[in-house]
Amino acid sequence: MHQIENTNDEHLPMKYVALPDNRVRRLSFYLAMEEYVARNTDELDCFFMWQVKPSVIFGRNQVIENEVNLPYCREHGIQVFHRKSGGGCVYADEDNLMLSFITKQENVGFAFNRYISMVILILRKLGVEAVGTRHNDVMIGDRKVSGTACYKLGDHCIVHGTLLYDTHMEHMMQAITPSQEKLQHNGVESVRQRICLLKDYIPIGLQELKTFIQAQLCEEEVMLTEKDLPGIELLEQKYDMI
Repeated sequence: MHQIENTNDEHLPMKYVALPDNRVRRLSFYLAMEEYVARNTDELDCFFMWQVKPSVIFGRNQVIENEVNLPYCREHGIQVFHRKSGGGCVYADEDNLMLSFITKQENVGFAFNRYISMVILILRKLGVEAVGTRHNDVMIGDRKVSGTACYKLGDHCIVHGTLLYDTHMEHMMQAITPSQEKLQHNGVESVRQRICLLKDYIPIGLQELKTFIQAQLCEEEVMLTEKDLPGIELLEQKYDMI
């Protein structure tokens, strides 16, 4: 990827990392792309957005049988992947937005805070009164619209999160297995009521939202080339589909 001279001013806008084409790839490709960018750039801060076909991604410390309804996923063609970061199990599809922030930062907590602050800033600029939580979620009122996870790779932190613009709600509720405690205290319907869809709060479509986010956060675009793709695909082999 192209290298751009570093600056010591960490408050400057980020570089947006773009792919040479717009096709939707497997979720594992984008996890590998985060790692590739962290290993191959001298930029202080990089950012990109992505969407996937119906997929479930579960955290580093989770037991898949406890978190994912594998029979439902197989029946409905929902792919399942394991990520390197901690945190909870996430369902994603082409109607919601995945965000990746790669920063040259030693402190994981600071990286988390910067990322959450950026998401909140974007939502507030759109007129949405969003707030962060101590669990690194972003809330609108008492409902979750974004979750976040992070891990360290060398001298970089990789922070990734969801932005729930819209989703296939039935897949979301069935593909991820609520704990027995949640089922007993909340019920599946109550779990549904704990999340919200951003489309209900803003007057723009998903593509307009992507354009707005990039314009607000990034000062220029760094384009990966066809020569970068084999390197990403090699890393992708570590993120095998379950």
